[in-house]
Amino acid sequence: MIDLDQTGRAREALTASPATAGNTVALKPVSLNGKFLAAHATGVHRVAWHLIREMDQLLDPDDARNWEIIAPRDARAPEGLAHMNSRRAGLFTWQPWEQFDLPRLAQGRLLVNLCNLAPVLTPGVTLIHDAQVFLSPESYSKAFASWYQFALPRIGRSSKRIVTVSNYSREQLVKFGVAPAQKISVVHNGVDHVLDAASQPDIVSRLGLEPGRYVVSLANVQAHKNIGVLFEALRSLPALKLVLMGSDDREAFLRIGKTPPENVVFAGRVSDGEMRGLFEQGLAYACPSRTEGFGLPPLEAMLVGCPAVVAPCGALPEVCDEPALYAGVDAPAEWTAAFSSLLANPAERQNRITAGVKQAGQFTWKRAGRAFLDIVQAARSRSSISA
Repeated sequence: MIDLDQTGRAREALTASPATAGNTVALKPVSLNGKFLAAHATGVHRVAWHLIREMDQLLDPDDARNWEIIAPRDARAPEGLAHMNSRRAGLFTWQPWEQFDLPRLAQGRLLVNLCNLAPVLTPGVTLIHDAQVFLSPESYSKAFASWYQFALPRIGRSSKRIVTVSNYSREQLVKFGVAPAQKISVVHNGVDHVLDAASQPDIVSRLGLEPGRYVVSLANVQAHKNIGVLFEALRSLPALKLVLMGSDDREAFLRIGKTPPENVVFAGRVSDGEMRGLFEQGLAYACPSRTEGFGLPPLEAMLVGCPAVVAPCGALPEVCDEPALYAGVDAPAEWTAAFSSLLANPAERQNRITAGVKQAGQFTWKRAGRAFLDIVQAARSRSSISA
């Protein structure tokens, strides 16, 4: 079940604030950190864009004039927004822009950061997706992990509010000293963006696959993604193929000591429509991660009728709940058994599909955008009162 307790509290704070009771206090203007617009799109960046788009649609047009996206000079311009303004400015790019230009450019405004990082000394609202750099530092370069481990607790101290994407992530951020629980709100991601892309089922035949005879997962060599357990599981099912989406290839796995069996197909980067086509005709989606702050792909798959087999780790049980099948992170035989069960029991697989569509259908961007906007509005009100 979705726990909106923290966001519910934020909504109550907004309703009770003097800023909304006759507009006796002007709400502080808002600047959104647009650094992500200068980078190659990732899952974190996609979340940021969906939240911005939903908040843009929900804003009162008069208030929307007080909102802006600030991005570096090398950023792409945001498109498709109905109300929010945007500007590109500053002397620097990337991390120096965020730490030195952005605080100056957002001075006198409430700064909202949606991609884990923020200026370490500037109060604002910051979305931190997870605590992976503490839980699995080996998944990242030493420089990346060191910077995040240094920055996140300082961002937690300076921020007016921290938002994260699951109750599990909130627990981990508390555990590693990023912020106290009472300072952290939970807003689950949406997954209904997968329905926006027209399905491209031709990818199945193009990759030489047979509908219902393959499992989908991610081509990702990060340690916590744990794809190696799927290699071992699929060695016992030579008639079933494992399709891996993403940029890491066979050589990348060999370099980390993981040898893919012959029935692994590397699909490379796929479009949203191709991903949907793979999900719709696959036997299952597999997510063997040792930790996940949320877990978008299994829910995306479930929403379009592909059962999910996941590890009982991180936020995966929280968001996938009972419709998913579960297999241990170090138990290849359990993954083999789960896939075999789906192959052998079409009626049970259909039951999981039906339940999975219902479970994943709870996670909409409209709901996430509304909850996040309530948190920002409450922080604006408190900023105005204390200014």
